[in-house]
Amino acid sequence: MANQTAYEQLQQRLVSKQSTWLVTGVAGFIGSNLLETLLKLNQKVVGLDNFSTGFQHNLDEVENLVSEQQWQDFTFIEGDIRNPEDCGKACDGADYVLHQAALGSVPRSIVDPSTTNANNITGFLNMLVAARDARVKRFVYAASSSTYGDHPDLPKVEDKIGNPLSPYAVTKLVDELYANVFARTYDFKSIGLRYFNIFGRRQDPDGAYAAVIPKWFAGMIQGKELFINGDGSTSRDFCYIDNCVQANLLAAVAENEEAVDQVYNVAFGQRTSLNELFGLIRSRVQASYPQAADLEPEYRDFRAGDVLHSLADIGKAKTLLSYNPEYSIESGLDEAAEWYLTHLAE
Repeated sequence: MANQTAYEQLQQRLVSKQSTWLVTGVAGFIGSNLLETLLKLNQKVVGLDNFSTGFQHNLDEVENLVSEQQWQDFTFIEGDIRNPEDCGKACDGADYVLHQAALGSVPRSIVDPSTTNANNITGFLNMLVAARDARVKRFVYAASSSTYGDHPDLPKVEDKIGNPLSPYAVTKLVDELYANVFARTYDFKSIGLRYFNIFGRRQDPDGAYAAVIPKWFAGMIQGKELFINGDGSTSRDFCYIDNCVQANLLAAVAENEEAVDQVYNVAFGQRTSLNELFGLIRSRVQASYPQAADLEPEYRDFRAGDVLHSLADIGKAKTLLSYNPEYSIESGLDEAAEWYLTHLAE
């Protein structure tokens, strides 16, 4: 037992004791991966989604990856976090809430700040109230690295943030403020996870606001135009989905009182430029699609609201949550490539 990681020990504990978990945004990229992991650990899961950015095919894929008995432990509610009744119904009987439902994307929030606000602030508050009223043990929510805004320091440390650079970033900062106020006012326990660029299986490559990694995998496999915003020197701390799932589960059951009512960076702690990322993805695709070896990106203007560089200090999560990310950008891309090459092949 001594050389087992905290996460491995947690997985063993979960298998032997069933709890009820609510995952909001369960049909989305991160939500469906949380669902898959929890069901494989023999947990009961209630899922809430309105399919605004999630997909039935993500749920179908999870069903195919778990046993029939495990799938029977899943209850799906089609509902909207903007509706307090849906939030109340979903939270009823839950031990833990993993709140992933949100309207992501900086560009989308610039085009339509009102809808982003309604989902990410009103919806978040509805979920906080419902979870508080249901007396859940822990409320873990998806925060965002966008909260660092224009603060210049690298790596990003949790207690130093700047001014938000987009409506999306404003909403994610407000969520943290609300969670903090609920802790002080109602003694309601929560943990925020500031996601850096999460990637991996089931991340949607389609749509105007698709993230760069799935978009490039799809583009290279399908021979589409590939774009880089800016000169390619922009860098990000890319974090594989399994690291993100680990952080959520560790946060939900953290017993250390100091660990609660905090926000944590969830990342790998390594910076990769977009030019480097392009090469890493291309090398993985060309093994199956040799023609991809000749692909080059087209450079265009920087995107409004984007920060130039992002890198996380994950020391706090390591210390207080025993977070230990297993997948680097390279090993994560190996896993992701396998999924995209299987699912996007024409």
